[in-house]
Amino acid sequence: MRIRLLEGLALLATGLLAGAFGYGAVNLVPTFHAVPLDMRLSFHAELMKMNGITMQAAMAVSTLSSLTLAALTRGRARLISGTAGLLALASFLITRLGNVPINGRIKEWALTSPPVDHAEILQRWEFFNDLRTLTALTAFALLIRLALRPIAVAVPGVSDPVSGGSSQSVRALSPP
Repeated sequence: MRIRLLEGLALLATGLLAGAFGYGAVNLVPTFHAVPLDMRLSFHAELMKMNGITMQAAMAVSTLSSLTLAALTRGRARLISGTAGLLALASFLITRLGNVPINGRIKEWALTSPPVDHAEILQRWEFFNDLRTLTALTAFALLIRLALRPIAVAVPGVSDPVSGGSSQSVRALSPP
């Protein structure tokens, strides 16, 4: 039962993370392009104030729950949840090392004026945004795959294609 709850937490946190990044990539970024630069910079700076806590929390819970799930499972389930955890960690690192430094610059530009090469810098921010969105979505897809794995009937010799274990190990990981 603990494994299923942990799996649910990993799925929820990673789904929220992928959903937030996906919404940003599909809706916010095109809107940034449609409005005047000063409006984009002001909105972007304000948005990052709100996102700082919530997105980092989602990335942390997603990473930790997926990696804990990997530590507590075996076989293919371990590989899938571990990969999802590493992808969530990659989303965090891309954000901290790529997007956050640019966000700091955007915050300054909103108060002053953007430099001559601002278009290149904003394009780099969008590249990092697309990359972290892809890693979060892939982690979410992996956890969905894990959650949808068939629950094998406790019959000797039946194996679970996801966990790679026998029906006894699958039954131990499944709710009653």
